[in-house]
Amino acid sequence: MGKGANVRSGLLLPLLVLCLTSGLLPVGESIWLNLPATGTKCVSEEIHNNVVVLADYVVISEDHTQSSPTISAKVTSPYGNNLHHLENVTHGQFAFTTKEGGNYLACFWVDGHHQGGGDVSVNLEWRIGIAAKDWDSVARKEKIEGVELQLRKLEGAVEAIHENLLYLKSREADMRQVSEATNGRVAWFSIMSLGICIVVSVTQIWYLKRFFQKKKLI
Repeated sequence: MGKGANVRSGLLLPLLVLCLTSGLLPVGESIWLNLPATGTKCVSEEIHNNVVVLADYVVISEDHTQSSPTISAKVTSPYGNNLHHLENVTHGQFAFTTKEGGNYLACFWVDGHHQGGGDVSVNLEWRIGIAAKDWDSVARKEKIEGVELQLRKLEGAVEAIHENLLYLKSREADMRQVSEATNGRVAWFSIMSLGICIVVSVTQIWYLKRFFQKKKLI
């Protein structure tokens, strides 16, 4: 009896943790974009380095009597490196592992030969980090399922959160360093400005005193 109670307790604890923390698991984002006939629309995401990014995009056409309009897509890194570029397509996919931290930019625009001149709808599914992992393949490879698979997902989510906290900590340290350097420059500029004002004031007083002495007014 005691052994059965211990087994049930051992199963209930992971289930309770799973229920309480399931809302913290990263999920993919589904974004709906309306592209104008002319111009570009972009989506940006701040991502730290060594993170897997996976995205699918597809043109949604309401008029099934005509062929779907084509678009162009371009994805660039924070340093301007080209990570993905396709033209004259109705759908596409890009996947990469980030090499540097910062804002990654995905831009879409309608090709010039689009007929009708109206807006073009694009559905973008953007998955990052733990959300981009193929858990079905992991489950088949390691032969796990059920609660054990969910616990593996939670473990991955905890690791992702830990890495994100470390990234935010490094960003905070960089910003603090920049702020301290800026405050130091402002302080030196204020001291220099005050010194210049004092020198100018003393020079003016000396000049006026000499002028009045020459005029024999004092």
